[in-house]
This record gives sequence, C-alpha cells and structure tokens, in this order.
Amino acid sequence: MEGKEIRISLCMIVRNEENTIARCLDSVKGIPDEIVIVDTGSSDRTKEIVTKYTDKIFDFTWIDDFAAARNFAFSKATTDYILWLDADDVFADSDREQFQKLKKSLDPLMDVVNMPYLLAFDKFGAVTFSLRRNRLVKRSKNFRWIGAVHEYLEVYGQVLNSDICVTHKGTGGDDSDRNLKIYEKSKAKGEAFSPRDLYYYANELFDHQLNDQAIEYYQKFLMTGQGWVEDKISACGKLADCFHKLGEKDKELEFILKSFEYANPRAEFCCRLGHYFLRAEQYEQSAFWYKLATQLEKPIDSWGPMIEACWTWIPHLQLCVCYDKLGKYELAYEHNELARKYRPGDPQVLHNKKYLEGVLGLSSRD
Repeated sequence: MEGKEIRISLCMIVRNEENTIARCLDSVKGIPDEIVIVDTGSSDRTKEIVTKYTDKIFDFTWIDDFAAARNFAFSKATTDYILWLDADDVFADSDREQFQKLKKSLDPLMDVVNMPYLLAFDKFGAVTFSLRRNRLVKRSKNFRWIGAVHEYLEVYGQVLNSDICVTHKGTGGDDSDRNLKIYEKSKAKGEAFSPRDLYYYANELFDHQLNDQAIEYYQKFLMTGQGWVEDKISACGKLADCFHKLGEKDKELEFILKSFEYANPRAEFCCRLGHYFLRAEQYEQSAFWYKLATQLEKPIDSWGPMIEACWTWIPHLQLCVCYDKLGKYELAYEHNELARKYRPGDPQVLHNKKYLEGVLGLSSRD
C-alpha cells in the first residue's frame, strides 16, 4: 500500500575493500534509506570511495571480534529495518527489483526476512552452492550478533522466507589466515569453545588442509551432541573428505553413513556414496545411490549448504557411467539425456551422447 513503505538502513563492516565496495553499493540503489559503514582499519581508498554514497562512516578499532563490529554497526542505524551485506556481496538487477517491491509491501509485523545466499557458480553461470541467511531485521527488536568468528544473528518472531537472492562475488583477496589465527589465539588463552566454535574451528583447519587436526575437532563437535543439525551433517561430509585424503576408506564410508543419523538422506550424501562405490568398481551399488539421489525431493527453503549439482545433473551423468559399465547402454543414454537437459553445452555430456549413439547405432539426435 502506498505510504506504508518501510525504511531500511544498510549496515556494513569493511576493511580494505576498495576493489569491491562501489560494486556492492551500486547494486543496492533504491533499497536503503541510509547507509551505515563501519571501517575496522582500512589502509586503502575504501573510506574515500564510501563518501560518495554516505556520510555515516564510523571507525571501529578491530578487536578480533566480528560480532562486536557488526553490533556496533547495527547500533548506528536509525530506520525501521536493518539490512546487512559484506563488501563482496551484490544484488543482481532482478533481485534488486524484487527487493524494491518487498520494501513497498512488507508487513510491518514481520521481524525477520531471510534470503538465499548464492556462493558459487559453474562455468555456465548456474548456481552450484547456496545457503540461507537472515538479511533484513526489525531494528526495534535489537537482535544481536553472536560469535567472534563466523558470527550469526540471533533472531526470533515473525519470519519471512524470501526468494530474493544475495550474490557473493569474492575477489580472492581475503586474509585467509585471519579466522584461524583468531581461533588459535582464543585457544592459547584457554577460552572454552562452544559446539559452534568447535565446528567452525574444524572448518578453518580443514580449509588449511590440516586434516588430522580437523578430524579431531569435527569429532569433538559431534561428540557434544549439540549444535545445529545442518552443521552436524556438514561435519560428516568434511570428515569423509579428510579420511578420503588420508586414504582411510572405511572411515570415509563410516562418516558418509553417519550423516543419515541426523536427517533423511540428502542428494549430496547419496552422490558421495555413489562415488565411493564407483571408485571401488561396484557399479550396481553405485547406481543404487545415484538413482536414489535423482528420486529425492529437493528441500524447500533449506537453510543448510546445498550443492545444486547433486540435486540436478550429477547423479544422471554418473548413472550414465554406471550403466555403461554394466552394459545397460539404453539406460546410460537415457540418463545422459537427462543430464543434458541441465547441461546442454557440457563437453562430457556431449561426448557421452556421441559415444552412446555409436554403441546403440542411433543416428545423431538433437
């Protein structure tokens, strides 16, 4: 209804973002009524660039605590709702238009709006990895950020699951050791790690290929019996990856299967099992799990990390491989064609098509 449009503060924490900040702020045009920028110690042109967009620029001395910096930024907001982004995030044109419509129509009783966060794309531009984040929150609720590293916004109340997407466009310029150093410093002080800290510390160790230490902390996390179910499932996948790298096949299988303790089978883990048996040349077992992946119903509004390929084309492509190995060429061709619907220009899919048409004596089909 006209005249009922909500007012929005965009709150961001930044540091040395001269290469990305303008792109981000250009992409939000027409959404925020005020822009609050908290700088945690830039030594480049970030603040100079930001002055073209807002005069609400504040300095915050970095204390190895992301939640503290974000809470400070939120404290400077003055409008109805707060939106947060990182400097390497953007709204695509279509998402910005949708957000502008939401701004005019949002029920003022709504406390939280969550949005898909698109984190990775393939060479064809299709989303390969995504999750959900609480993005827009009512300022009067005084929601707080929690956690020095991998902070999260603690929310409650009326929640809207939106399909407006935030797109991450990383530049590879991040300080990749920063988070690990914060955890190591906290550990050296003897500070207690929450289950969530154990999980994210293990992730940092995993990302730095410290597999033995990552295994230790993922297992410590799972042994607490606490934490978010999506983190438990993800920890099982990361443990399987670690044991795979270490050549411990039995342990790899153990933790793929352990994921089923926490939720119904996910396509990602069915594909893991399919790949496990494919490597072992156990093609019937491999086909079973890949086929199951194709039959699962994709969760709606899932909050956990989602590998889109496992819910779409990968199991079909791998079923093509399995059925070819089993001499079931018609089935192999059928599943390759299903993969081709998702990946019409994929060289591997096109190679399979040509090969199987030769095997089956088919004339080339479009």
